[in-house]
Amino acid sequence: MPEQQQIDQQRIRYGLWIILTGFALVALITVVSIFKWNDVTSVATSIGATTSLVGTVVGSFLGVQVGSAGKERVETDRQRLEDTVRLALSMLPPEVAKQLQEEMKRY
Repeated sequence: MPEQQQIDQQRIRYGLWIILTGFALVALITVVSIFKWNDVTSVATSIGATTSLVGTVVGSFLGVQVGSAGKERVETDRQRLEDTVRLALSMLPPEVAKQLQEEMKRY
């Protein structure tokens, strides 16, 4: 499990950097827009375009990371369950284990 924790920590670290970079970019564009244009519509347009792009990229990155983390946890749980079932089957008498395996193949 330490490897999984390390991967999760890297995801959090990279996610944090992407979010902070996105906020910095939006702040920079906001300041530049305010000083460059006197028209409120131009400022709002430039900020709106930037925030929609940054929001999409950050949201996509975090969505993929959360999905990957969930998939890895499910795979780990599935493997643990499969190992438990094999151990339980190995403790049964051979004829009962075969009968149970045949029953399970039907589903």
